[in-house]
Amino acid sequence: MASTPGSGDHRRVKSAAFLFACGCAGAAPHWLDPVRSLWPAISLAMVLGGYGLRTVLRADLKRGDAAEAVELDRESLPSLDVVVAARDEEGVVTRLVERLTALRYPSDRLTTWVIDDGSLDRTPQLLDQLAQRHPGLNVIHRPRNAGGGKSGALNTALAQLSGDWLLVLDADAQLQEDLLERLVPYALDGGWSAVQLRKAVIDADSNWLTRSQAMEMALDAVVQTGRLASGGIAELRGNGQLIRRSVLEESGGFNEDTVTDDLDLSFRLLTHGALVGMLWDPPVQEEAVPGLQALWKQRQRWAEGGLQRFFDYWPTLTSAQLTLRQRWDLACFFLLQYCLPVLSFADLSTSVISRTVPTYWPLSFVAFGVSGLAYWRGCRGRNEGPLIPRPGIWHLLVAMVYLSHWFVVIPWVTLRMALLPKRLVWAKTAHGQDYPVQV
Repeated sequence: MASTPGSGDHRRVKSAAFLFACGCAGAAPHWLDPVRSLWPAISLAMVLGGYGLRTVLRADLKRGDAAEAVELDRESLPSLDVVVAARDEEGVVTRLVERLTALRYPSDRLTTWVIDDGSLDRTPQLLDQLAQRHPGLNVIHRPRNAGGGKSGALNTALAQLSGDWLLVLDADAQLQEDLLERLVPYALDGGWSAVQLRKAVIDADSNWLTRSQAMEMALDAVVQTGRLASGGIAELRGNGQLIRRSVLEESGGFNEDTVTDDLDLSFRLLTHGALVGMLWDPPVQEEAVPGLQALWKQRQRWAEGGLQRFFDYWPTLTSAQLTLRQRWDLACFFLLQYCLPVLSFADLSTSVISRTVPTYWPLSFVAFGVSGLAYWRGCRGRNEGPLIPRPGIWHLLVAMVYLSHWFVVIPWVTLRMALLPKRLVWAKTAHGQDYPVQV
């Protein structure tokens, strides 16, 4: 399916305008007298700090009811398609299929689809062999140059699906056997059009980088649930997203003109009045990015896709089509996630050039303080799946320093988006480690 007409128009111009506006806002306080130069930062710190504190404290870490405590009416359960787009995943595809076929759900209402998107390794052969052993597995082979990236692969499958819901997973996803028995009733009872599972890192104990990513995933889930509890929105995260098929089709399917189909789809659903829920437990388990180079590549893609969705859907996001609380939530989130790093970079650069003291440090201090509180809430609570690192002083300190990478990634990506045309590619992280599913 094609993307929404005009959704990706003038992204370079919008990026340049955003960069210019943030640059001016970051530099302007340096031309005020020292007494007044901190006023903009202090004002923003009070507003955004209040938003962040309310969001973190109101986070409701909801869990799906345990299957043994719920009498499932099997006749009323909706039909469900599990969909995975895979490229060059020979290291994990056998494990993936084995774990998908172990999921507990009525067999006549569950179908599994794996799209081989032009793999050059043994993924196609392995999938064909697995399809012979598992009747419920459907394999779609797509040419490598078919276009559209992961979104194109998912749209190819979407055209063939007939289930009421679809669960989209990454190739390294690992799931508890009772996940569907708990996730689907949660989606139905809550009236959600989509539900995002908390993402849990399997290999958190490998090194400081994987540990920090595990803590970051917990922080993100806390923020997501807090935004939702405060009248804002939650967003999809790609791996572990359950979506009502009819709503997805009404929203135009997966956007093939974006680098992050999940973030874009979150706003597509929002503009169609469809809300996304967030479930803390059970989680979807996945591997962390193993090194700094891979992390840098991944975070650039996330930053670019995040900015793209705001640029593409901004007219709707600021219109009366959304509630006042939703618009407030989006504005505050945008300021903290994207504006603050660019403001801080412009502020620091101006300080060096003009030999003056940085002025936006109060806002950065508050933002990191709220992040620390979110770390603490997410890492100390009860959770299923892999253990989340405990929020001790050392772990928190390392995780806070790690979080500062966004203050480099986002200014750099914004500059690149403003200067260079984008070439869409199938971006993926290497998978292949074998870890047991943890419950």
